[in-house]
Amino acid sequence: MNIKLNKKALLVLASSVVFLSSFKSDTNSRYFEISKNLEVFNAVYKEVNEFYVDEINPNIFMKTGLDAMLESLDPYTNYISEDEIEDYRTMTTGKYGGIGAVIGKRNDKTTILMPYEGFPAHTAGLKIGDEILTIDGIDASSKNTNDVSKLLKGQQGTKVKITIKRYGIDKVLEFELTRQQIKIDNIPYSGMVNDEVGYVHLTDFTENASGDVKDAVEKLKDKGMKYLIFDLRDNPGGLLKEAIDISNLFVSKDKLIVSTKGKAIEWNKEYKSHNTPIDLDIPIVVLISGKSASASEIVSGTLQDYDRAVLIGQKSFGKGLVQTTRPLIHGTQVKITCAKYYIPSGRCIQAIDYSHKNEDGSAVKIADSLKKEFKTVNKGRKVFDGGGIEPDLKVERKEAPAIVVSLLQKGHIFDYATLYASKHPTIATAKNFKISETEYEEFTLWLEGKEYDYKNKVQKNLEELTENAKKEKYYEDIKLQLEQLHSKIDNNKTLDLKKFKDEVREALEREIVSRYYLQKGIVEASFDSDQEIMEAITVFKNPSLYNKILGK
Repeated sequence: MNIKLNKKALLVLASSVVFLSSFKSDTNSRYFEISKNLEVFNAVYKEVNEFYVDEINPNIFMKTGLDAMLESLDPYTNYISEDEIEDYRTMTTGKYGGIGAVIGKRNDKTTILMPYEGFPAHTAGLKIGDEILTIDGIDASSKNTNDVSKLLKGQQGTKVKITIKRYGIDKVLEFELTRQQIKIDNIPYSGMVNDEVGYVHLTDFTENASGDVKDAVEKLKDKGMKYLIFDLRDNPGGLLKEAIDISNLFVSKDKLIVSTKGKAIEWNKEYKSHNTPIDLDIPIVVLISGKSASASEIVSGTLQDYDRAVLIGQKSFGKGLVQTTRPLIHGTQVKITCAKYYIPSGRCIQAIDYSHKNEDGSAVKIADSLKKEFKTVNKGRKVFDGGGIEPDLKVERKEAPAIVVSLLQKGHIFDYATLYASKHPTIATAKNFKISETEYEEFTLWLEGKEYDYKNKVQKNLEELTENAKKEKYYEDIKLQLEQLHSKIDNNKTLDLKKFKDEVREALEREIVSRYYLQKGIVEASFDSDQEIMEAITVFKNPSLYNKILGK
């Protein structure tokens, strides 16, 4: 059969041939560049290994190169060596074999900072403030926290012998603990703030986080909860599946929760709620902060986009990137940013553009002028992309006074809480515990002679002003005034302990409470001073305000 092609068809065909040839040429060129650079990398590695003046550790040398290469992309694309696999698995599952305790350095001593309730360290009687001396006969004093942690971890069912020094007891105490599988709680605390307001604090999105939230909410409803505070502050995120399932607890079935878009077609996906929700009506306040990221932003953003909850706090971090882990050879893995995620209104809340860098190599933050407006799904409220989740009610996080920061960093509040607990077998409940005026005076007397120098913001600003005055040759003209200002604001620790008495007391009371009620006690002790929690209660007490914020 003869087929005649007209001029237009011939032009289209010719253009297609040119395009395909160009595409093939571009592809071949790209593969050539990849091959060439791999050869260069291999050649450099070989030459440096052979001729560098000192002996090179091949594992460290290669990992340094891989880390630097991936760091040029974004902070979330990482190489995971064989030695790091177990730590990575712990991070994603929240599980490991060990004794169940947070350890760290206090005054250069390896110390128990927090035993997890119900796990071997706690049930055996280890306490906050205990100094670890030996582990299975190995001296722990000269080892760093990571090395001590490795000694304490091990296969479930194995035993570990620990000797510790406890404040107020002269003799060394010995413990033999049986390691078990430790599951770090996604929810370190859930309970009732008052007779009607329930509170759930989610700190991680590891395996079964959604089941943990569901169980916590249902238990609180059984206790009479009529309002829910869902705390996602400082939550860095985790598993995407758990974020979807948690959103689904409060959003109808078959609703879009999040979509992902990537270079690979397999990552262009939509994720919908697939379960029956547990509650579509209970008023919810979600607390967020500048460190709430990733999965936290999916949940808070979804509930905002469906006008399902009032968000209170500060603008979230702005991590709208999705990672996947790919297996490599020799038991290693690489975690790769594979897509961006978009919440139901259609907005991506990624705050930093890692594909474009400044001259110094730093990533570009998306400018406010480039942010786009979107609408919430149900009520059409204005929301924006490009910079994290904006709360419906902003509450500026109050910075701790310099004296409180110094007392915490120097470990004085920690040490005094340990001393206090050694003298007081019991205290009031965490919600009700307060130190007396006499006890506060005893604390200030104990501080005498202890080092905790600090500079407040005004002092730092004045020092900067003095330096600039000297550079600009104005110092001699204003020297007298500067000296007078310095003398007026120089630290007087005794006065600061009175001026910031409330803040110091709050920090001290929380630390003391932890000795008796662990993590849960710290949370309950903060209820009456937590600004965001108090703002949430105010909103719940005013239904018209709650509805107005949500456009109802």
